[in-house]
Amino acid sequence: MTTGQTAGEAAGWTAASANVHASVLDQPISISRAQRHLLVAGLICYGFDALDFMMLTLALPLMIAEWHLTLGQAGLLGTAGMVGVGLSALVLGWCADRYGRRPALLASVVIFALFTAAIALARNRWEVMALRFIAGFGIGGVWGVVTTLIKEVWPPARRARAISWVLSAWPVGVSAAALLSAAVLPRFGWRALFLCGATALLGAAYAYLVVPESGVWQAHQLKHAGRERGTVKQIFVAGYGRHTLIATLAAASGLTAYWGINTWLPTYLLSERALAHSGMSLYLLVLNAGMFCGYPLLARLADRIGKRRALVASYLTASVVVPIYACIRNPVVLLVFGPVMALGFSQTGLLGAYFPELYPTEVRSRGTGFCFNVGRGLAAIAPYTFGQLATHVGLAPSIALFGFAYLSAGLLMLLLPEHPPHMDGPEAVA
Repeated sequence: MTTGQTAGEAAGWTAASANVHASVLDQPISISRAQRHLLVAGLICYGFDALDFMMLTLALPLMIAEWHLTLGQAGLLGTAGMVGVGLSALVLGWCADRYGRRPALLASVVIFALFTAAIALARNRWEVMALRFIAGFGIGGVWGVVTTLIKEVWPPARRARAISWVLSAWPVGVSAAALLSAAVLPRFGWRALFLCGATALLGAAYAYLVVPESGVWQAHQLKHAGRERGTVKQIFVAGYGRHTLIATLAAASGLTAYWGINTWLPTYLLSERALAHSGMSLYLLVLNAGMFCGYPLLARLADRIGKRRALVASYLTASVVVPIYACIRNPVVLLVFGPVMALGFSQTGLLGAYFPELYPTEVRSRGTGFCFNVGRGLAAIAPYTFGQLATHVGLAPSIALFGFAYLSAGLLMLLLPEHPPHMDGPEAVA
């Protein structure tokens, strides 16, 4: 039994797999204590994941001023973190499949908490880039592990909403970062803001105490004891290669738009829309309220029309509303339309429900993490590209142009199956 896992929790966790069959037979679905613990722990860890990731975005204007950075140089700071995120898909995804979902989750949170806080001690932009790369490595591990855990223990009828609810912690974490920056940056500076990143260790402590190991993963390990372990190659063979490639490109396209816009949104609001730091924080809070609402709305749409169709609709809608937002100059209209645009930023929740269904248990964490985090790694070019583009054409036109990335994501999703091979049942072992 894993450290921190009580007998009752382990039993509840293993029994959770049986709930899947209840939904299939249209019987009442009971939610176990272990399942509830997972959702709360996932929500907390992913919320801290967002908070730590957004600290650089919010501190960037002050860092640019202190170190006299160009927009391109500043963009590289964001790019370094996203390269680390992409690498995490290969390493932490393998660790989750080889050694367990639980230790991979704990390692991810501890890494990004400590190395985000260490940025407070950086003496130049090169040190920030190095620390941000390592922090990004930890940040990238949370999404794939949490979505894989929920896929393995939650019934299909509740899975999309459960994953979307957990991943809706992202806008909550971003909003918390905005509030924190409004309180810390004017009085204590950007270094103090990064120190606050260590609070993510609280999420790791909670997960350590209440989250047991996946019963599905444990059963798979016993069944295949002594056999050769799965490798990353498996997500590119046996019919999965096409899915992996298209899913990764779709995630990369959507995340290129998201990170290209959101890395520079605070700078855009401060410089081109002449807002004060307090005003910028308000705009970000309202915008992320829209994103938070988008997660359950998109999950409910997926229940009605299917996950893939819902993702296509969301991406195509975002491709239209993003250019509209970039054209708005009136401060009141900009504030009101922000949540409308942010509804189109909530695809990550549904991707977390859809991607795990593409792969069997033995490579599920690697496959899921690869598609999303390598997608984020490919999107690493977005902050730098945006900065270079904004140097020549301005921030507003650059935001508008990223609508094409959302359009590309929507078209790519059309090439994926409406009913993935492992959408039913937690086992689905190849």
